[in-house]
Amino acid sequence: MRRAIAGTALAFGLAAAACHGPAAIEPSWPELQAKRNEITALWTQIRAWRHEGGMAVEPDDDAVMAMQRTSAAGAARACALPTPPPPRCVDVCEIGGAICDNAEDICAIADELGNDTWAKEKCDSAKASCREAQERCCECDEQEGAP
Repeated sequence: MRRAIAGTALAFGLAAAACHGPAAIEPSWPELQAKRNEITALWTQIRAWRHEGGMAVEPDDDAVMAMQRTSAAGAARACALPTPPPPRCVDVCEIGGAICDNAEDICAIADELGNDTWAKEKCDSAKASCREAQERCCECDEQEGAP
């Protein structure tokens, strides 16, 4: 009887594993720290670019929360970016592009880390920064064309 129960439990466990795919391999502590350090470096650049672009160094909490279900690429498509941007808007638009590039990298690393809440929060913050920066580029372009 015990063998039957054990066999059934083993079969059930194998079937469950097959349905969910291979288990994610958690990074070692040094790998985790290296990836978190990389996120921190990219996030620090975003903060510096936000300051340089005249924005607060952090996006507001509502903007960050709004990004939880949005991809980095989706955040970058906040509006129709001018191509090429008017001369007066080049700096604003280049900052937006750089922030979005970093957001993409941060979110890719966060994905590698799986259920790391800290990394996911940095990804959402970076996506919110990307969206805000891209909107500023579009607003600059709209103001450029206004009479």
